[in-house]
Amino acid sequence: MLTAIPLMIVPLALYNLALAGAFGGGGVAGLSRVVFTLPMLSGATWVMSAADVLILVALVLLFAEILKSTRNGSRALLNHILSMLVFVAFLVEFLLVRDAATQVFFVLLTIAFIDVVGGFVISVRSAGRDVSIGL
Repeated sequence: MLTAIPLMIVPLALYNLALAGAFGGGGVAGLSRVVFTLPMLSGATWVMSAADVLILVALVLLFAEILKSTRNGSRALLNHILSMLVFVAFLVEFLLVRDAATQVFFVLLTIAFIDVVGGFVISVRSAGRDVSIGL
């Protein structure tokens, strides 16, 4: 039953925890906190912020969600329904919460949208290949 839980709920929860100040620094400013820096061979310094890490986590989870959408069955259908609810939660929060009106949250919202649409498209395509005609 755990496979039916949409993974996009993790970035939503992490963003809201960051806004509550759970990771040091309160609000949106906490997301701009530098997580690490890496000197490059070119002499430039690559800086990774907490927001960048959050988007990276969301992209990895999107990949896992796309892999999960290739399965058929009642769990896959439940996953699609719950993924749609997570996307709606992203959308409602983006529209109604002042601290969610950021570029980072919009990218997370877009990733959740791709999860929903991609999951439905892949499921429909794989279900069409599952249908066998008894001739």
